[in-house]
Amino acid sequence: MITTPATNGVADAIADIEKRRLTTETEAGLAMAFSAALHRLRELLDHETEALRLRGPASAHPANVEAVSAEIGRVRKLRAIMAGGSPRGPMGRPASRSGGRSLAPYERQSSASIHKGKSI
Repeated sequence: MITTPATNGVADAIADIEKRRLTTETEAGLAMAFSAALHRLRELLDHETEALRLRGPASAHPANVEAVSAEIGRVRKLRAIMAGGSPRGPMGRPASRSGGRSLAPYERQSSASIHKGKSI
């Protein structure tokens, strides 16, 4: 399958977002830098997805959508690595976008309260 490269405008926008992320990282910290970069990338993805919907797959927009999606994935992985975590969630599965449910309330229960009234 032959894929066309992303347009120069999208490639430049991605590079600009990365440059801003690095600047924001030194000025405001990692969390703010990654949050802002992902926000801008999602806006760009929304714009390119809408352009693809309006103009169809014969335009350059499928390559643009693919490039922006790949950059979002790269930034998410980098955020996880820089935060000291892993881009993979529990059991080696990819981490979900929503972050999943916390087990903290269950971890606070003692084994005595869990088995209260039961003979073991």
